[in-house]
Amino acid sequence: MAPQGIRSDPEVMMGKPVVEGTRVTVESILEELGAGRTIEDLLEAHPRLTREGVLAAVRFGAKVLRADVAYPFSKSVA
Repeated sequence: MAPQGIRSDPEVMMGKPVVEGTRVTVESILEELGAGRTIEDLLEAHPRLTREGVLAAVRFGAKVLRADVAYPFSKSVA
């Protein structure tokens, strides 16, 4: 299987970034990992997802957060 990257298409999941070849959003991967699920859990739940796809989602999230944008929060979100 070819390495999975991140794609955004207005006709797939309303244009949210997804792992290529799936309908699994970067957002859902980051939420699941943050909730304590493992990469293996995600791979089992989404058969078309690969380890590289999960790691691509994490890299994408980090890259987006490196942008020079302020994120005001009135209370803790972690």
